[in-house]
Amino acid sequence: MHLMTNSIRLAILACAAVSLAACGKEEGEQKQGAERPPTQVSIVEVKPETIPVVSELPGRVSPMITADVRPRITGLVQKRVFEQGAAVTEGDLLYVIDAAPFQAKVDSAQATLDAALAAQKLAGQKADRQTQLRQSGVASADASETAIGELAQSNADVARAQADLRSAQLELQYTQIKAPISGNIGRALITEGTLVSPTSDVMATIQQIDPIYADFTQPADTLILLRNAIKNGDLKEDAAGGVGMKLVTEQGRPYPHDGKLLFSEASVNAQTGQLILRGEFPNPERNLLPGMYVRSKLQQGALEGAFAVPEQSVQRDTAGKPQLYIVNAEGKVEIREVALGWIVNGRWVVIKGLAANDKVIVEGFQKVGPGQDVKAEPWINPVAADASPKKEG
Repeated sequence: MHLMTNSIRLAILACAAVSLAACGKEEGEQKQGAERPPTQVSIVEVKPETIPVVSELPGRVSPMITADVRPRITGLVQKRVFEQGAAVTEGDLLYVIDAAPFQAKVDSAQATLDAALAAQKLAGQKADRQTQLRQSGVASADASETAIGELAQSNADVARAQADLRSAQLELQYTQIKAPISGNIGRALITEGTLVSPTSDVMATIQQIDPIYADFTQPADTLILLRNAIKNGDLKEDAAGGVGMKLVTEQGRPYPHDGKLLFSEASVNAQTGQLILRGEFPNPERNLLPGMYVRSKLQQGALEGAFAVPEQSVQRDTAGKPQLYIVNAEGKVEIREVALGWIVNGRWVVIKGLAANDKVIVEGFQKVGPGQDVKAEPWINPVAADASPKKEG
């Protein structure tokens, strides 16, 4: 009986010890939770600003003018005069075709003209004499009319001979093939000794590349969105009418000369849904060559009093709607649904849902939820930080 009483007492003491330990652990966890510091997040404080709406479009460089060098006569090429790949000026001699047969044609046409002129002179004298005789009543009317007809025929023969001579002289001139435009000439496609003709042979190609064109594509729906925004007053067209253009080369380098937008096509490509826009750029150093891939930065307007946030700060809910994590005045997190416009220089333009001085979480939103206390610190753009000057060690 005594042993049983001791066992019961030990059991009661053990349960009490376990209960006290559990209570102590729970109180410790609660105390530790109460002392946990707020989660640290990086934020940007948005301010209203004027944001240029710049579209970055892919494109290809194309020459302003392209002219094929072709012969205008059939003949044998005697000589190539130009340097392949060099700049040429309109009227520069490029090729020489054997002129001997064409000089012979000129000589023959000149001889024919001389004969026609001689016949014309005789016919004129005869017509004058017959006219005088008829007036004196000596010659018949038929003889006079015949003489006048022969004079008219000789006049026509002279005109035809003169035309033949001009044609022969032109063909002789065409033995010297000259540059039809100024520009850069490519490789020679015809060598000396080749028989060429007007219908088949391209002898070289000249491209005018200063200034030079660049053709870009833009989705038609994007262009319509921009135009509607300007029409509704949400977007302000810039002073230049939205025509200023800048180029970035395939290597990512900015092109030093600004260009201008010439036009956009009036129709949309049915297969791609794209519009073609053409820009014109100075090219004095000949650094842009036809066929090069480039990207254009085209300012198509400006948003006044707009807010913009870094791309990575924009999240989406399960329905795909954009939202931002905001740190409110109490230092707590709230999730706010927003409406987005365009991406400009790595930032989303927020059309609706933000106010001045709102603090938008850029980094750390993965670790927090609505209503949670956070410690906010300014976000540092890593791109800007990398681009800042560094002290050499």
